[in-house]
Amino acid sequence: METAAIGGYDPQSAICARGITRDFQAGQTTIRVLHGINTDIRSGEMTYVVGESGSGKTTLISIMCGILYPTDGEVKVFGTDIYKLTDTQLVNFRLNNIGFIFQQYNLIPSIDAAANAAVPLIAQGMGVEQARERAKVLLDKLNIGDQADKLPNQLSGGQQQRVAIARALVHEPRLVVCDEPTAALDASSGRRVMDLLREVAVAPDRACIIVTHDNRIFDLADRIIVLEDGRITHDGKEMPDGH
Repeated sequence: METAAIGGYDPQSAICARGITRDFQAGQTTIRVLHGINTDIRSGEMTYVVGESGSGKTTLISIMCGILYPTDGEVKVFGTDIYKLTDTQLVNFRLNNIGFIFQQYNLIPSIDAAANAAVPLIAQGMGVEQARERAKVLLDKLNIGDQADKLPNQLSGGQQQRVAIARALVHEPRLVVCDEPTAALDASSGRRVMDLLREVAVAPDRACIIVTHDNRIFDLADRIIVLEDGRITHDGKEMPDGH
């Protein structure tokens, strides 16, 4: 069930998506991955997007946060129509408002964990040492403060993921977007990460979107959106029966 009619934007929403379609070309064939998605992501909530592989989850969140242009439709993030911005304006908007936790951690191999986590602050103009110190505070909260001086190839997969999470949160963005943030973590570490996400990313003027298959953390969601074949089939507090 899609949750918002095309039309008026709710100023309380972190994201308003209207009529979102996305097509990809496969040779001479056009494949429609998203079919006119209409939904709002509300501030103050942790919203999960779930569905089978290929259902359009990553495509949808990529469009919602300005990484991938829609074929058609509009997206407003905190009231800004992001696809009417210039490329430079869009990059700056993402830098100042959005934190990303990618399924591929995308760490810079030549710099240590603290520097990787500090990248958004440095990009905003903060001095390197001050940015590193701020990043180390988050690394400590994620129980990898003792790894701050290690290069990515000296870290385990779970440790690399926690560095990526620190990088997404260090500049206190208004919107945090996560693609499988607990996939490489054991149950205890996964709950710790989710607690930190709620502490840092969920507030009256902030929102958090999480793409996940991890049923160990479904109970922590404020809201669960289910995608099937590029359409929203469920939107509610709990997973529907049969999923």
